[in-house]
Amino acid sequence: MNADSAIVAIDQGTTNTKVLLVASDGTILARASHSLGVQYPRPAWVEQDPLEVWRSVRAGIEECLATAPGIRPGAVAIANQRESILLWERSTGAPAGPCVIWQCQRGVDFCEALRACGLEQEVRERTGLTVDPMFSASKARWLLENTPHGFARAADGELRLGTVDSWLLWQLTGGAEHACDYTNASRTQLLNLARLNWDSELLDLFGIPLAALPSLHASSHVFGATIPLGRLPGGVPIAALIGDSHAALFGHAGFEQGDVKATYGTGSSLMTPIEAPVISERGLSTTVAWALADGLARYALEGNIYATGAAVQWLGEFLGAADPGAQIELLAGRVADSAGVYLVPAFTGLGAPHWNDAARGLLSGVTRGTTAAHAARAALEAIAFQVRDVFDLMAAESAAKPQALLEEFDALESQWTPPERTGFEPEPTAAAS
Repeated sequence: MNADSAIVAIDQGTTNTKVLLVASDGTILARASHSLGVQYPRPAWVEQDPLEVWRSVRAGIEECLATAPGIRPGAVAIANQRESILLWERSTGAPAGPCVIWQCQRGVDFCEALRACGLEQEVRERTGLTVDPMFSASKARWLLENTPHGFARAADGELRLGTVDSWLLWQLTGGAEHACDYTNASRTQLLNLARLNWDSELLDLFGIPLAALPSLHASSHVFGATIPLGRLPGGVPIAALIGDSHAALFGHAGFEQGDVKATYGTGSSLMTPIEAPVISERGLSTTVAWALADGLARYALEGNIYATGAAVQWLGEFLGAADPGAQIELLAGRVADSAGVYLVPAFTGLGAPHWNDAARGLLSGVTRGTTAAHAARAALEAIAFQVRDVFDLMAAESAAKPQALLEEFDALESQWTPPERTGFEPEPTAAAS
């Protein structure tokens, strides 16, 4: 890459899209962020407008390149929200339905049917994933079922199925490329984890035609080249696709067994490298960590939590806050503890280690003296409780213990003493809230 060129780095998340223009020495030359709407058409259903997702990416790229007019894009790289799935027309690129978000539970009935037939263990052994509607396959089936002649048209090659990386690649290349990387494929519940190919028996089980699916490549593969799009010129190589949690593990140099990363967004992911695929019987997922140009896949154990930042966002919106995150932080700092209030943010079920798709949110321990500040404190504590649940299981199941974090947790626990209870804090004034 030349000195006057830079990487257009796209991070397409659930609630916003971030774009960075990164120089060859790692300097950030420009940045942009665009928020996204999320729709909840039924309880525990979550979806987005695919075109809004694409428009947010285009807007971010345009803003970054306008900020640094002397810089030429040398490559495009994409990290994306995982397990979300889309269906679109091959001939026009028009969406054939919503982007069904990873949190969405609309595939729950099919997952229950698989479990009732005793197929969960076989699916887990092939994919490393428990049968759960979070993963893409049951949502992909729902999209085909709810599209006129969906299965037949997909089998004939008229429709394309893909995760968000595939959707963005299709748009950036003007429909020339339909591909994804192994990390995103490993979250669909259709990839054979050992052979790294679309599993024909799983495709038959879920009713997904192979003709509709993208080709598979390493995360660092050159997937194609851009068409001219505003300030983004044609011919720029798209040099990386990778799921956002996998990108975080790699970006934090989590290369050795015993390394653990925890990322916090709408939900949270804890991930630790492992030498070879193992099948967790206690609620963790086995996944492809990444695959480089050498063609070798690295693997990881992962625990997925549905709602961490989403819990803060929900409570802030429930309380009518203009800036939910900042307001919840302010409120939580007003009290020493939650006064016995607990929030279980199971808005769309519970992920690891429980995998309970029927669970729903719960706010308990509320008394007449409970204030918004106690609820805010409970929302933040809910994040810590969920992460610790997954971390303890990961420490028990990993071959190499995450010693650094274990020592840090032990040190924090030894320093903590419960605060004296002197009564409830007063409700913040309207001006403060």
